[in-house]
Amino acid sequence: MDTSKQFTIVVKIGSSSLVDSSTREPRIANMAHIVETVTKLRRQGHRIVIVSSGAIAFGMRVMKLEKKPSKLSAVQALASIGQGRLIGLFNDMFRQMDQTIAQILITRNDIVDYTQYKNAQNTLNELLEMGVIPVVNENDTLSVSEIKFGDNDTLSAITAGMIHADFLFLMTDVECLYTDNPRTNRDAKPILVVDKVDDLNVSTTDAPGAGVGTGGMTTKLIAAGLATNVGVTTIITLSSQPHYIADIVAHIQSQEVGVDVEQQRASLQRDIDSKIIPLHTRFLSLPQDSKIRSDKRFWILHGLKTKGSLIIDNGCYQALTRRDRAGLLPAGIVDVVGNFHENECVAIKVIIKNEEIEIGHCRVNYSANEIRAIKGHKSSQIESILGYADSEYVAHRDNLAFPPLTPSTDGSSTSLATALD
Repeated sequence: MDTSKQFTIVVKIGSSSLVDSSTREPRIANMAHIVETVTKLRRQGHRIVIVSSGAIAFGMRVMKLEKKPSKLSAVQALASIGQGRLIGLFNDMFRQMDQTIAQILITRNDIVDYTQYKNAQNTLNELLEMGVIPVVNENDTLSVSEIKFGDNDTLSAITAGMIHADFLFLMTDVECLYTDNPRTNRDAKPILVVDKVDDLNVSTTDAPGAGVGTGGMTTKLIAAGLATNVGVTTIITLSSQPHYIADIVAHIQSQEVGVDVEQQRASLQRDIDSKIIPLHTRFLSLPQDSKIRSDKRFWILHGLKTKGSLIIDNGCYQALTRRDRAGLLPAGIVDVVGNFHENECVAIKVIIKNEEIEIGHCRVNYSANEIRAIKGHKSSQIESILGYADSEYVAHRDNLAFPPLTPSTDGSSTSLATALD
């Protein structure tokens, strides 16, 4: 067993792992278990980041509220009350283990500029190099829907991609992903290995929530898809047993590199049946030659929120996605949806069988109204139409980003191009 391999690991902890759903009291024992586990991993040389929910839940406890208020300002006030309690409790526990932590609060607005994104990335990496465990949370005190990540599952996946993590652990109240809700369907089967998130055929209808969190299995699948695209192996496991993280990491260290999916599935099933490792679901990262390797591409795809969309024709799609791809020219645009400004991020869509399919994101050189005026025209006509021409491209090739191609079973790559032929 090779224990010399050191990993970068992001651990996402939900509100239900930190706060009792019925009494609203902090789950001190579970928090202490989490602290002991991640400190142990840190002492083994692994780089650890915690993405923790719970600020609003802690605030509700302080203010003795049974139900989360609907008024945004009230929720933000609760977050400001609870965040101090949450990080204070974590700090007290980690101090007993002589482990330094750092608090990082973030919204999408904090990384809307690529320089800011790189600053956040550099800060996280510097903390990890110093042996510190960053505790990341969305800044619910200031965030509104326009700049929210939406849930901390998404935030944890973006954080994992930002620091090029090896593993993302999504802690939840079930042992793993099932084919259906195991609480309501006794025939639900555990899913141990997932190599293509998009090919999953499962029911993700979540049971009524405990009222202290915002996520569920659906958001975890979205997060897993995001993280695996950038090369992060994602694992769903039981939040009430944090030591499972250490068990799974140790098991992964002992495995051979390069084993195919079916061999991994069989090996995992065997070791779980033998109780060598706990039950969990492992989402495999894309191969090295398929994953997103560019920080800027990842930032455009997942760090920015789209403000509208551009509908392009099939020929334009082929030009944008070939190996020596071009920039987005106005001639290939057939429609513009929404209102947005220059330099904002928009979705790129193509029509397949009368359905608009999103195929990527871009940052535009012109506003929505300007693009409406020049769509379908040649770049040489931009100045005569608008009275000026800041660029021949609606979006430069460096500001285009598309998800990685999905490897097929025969080793080739598939894309929407097949459907467009």
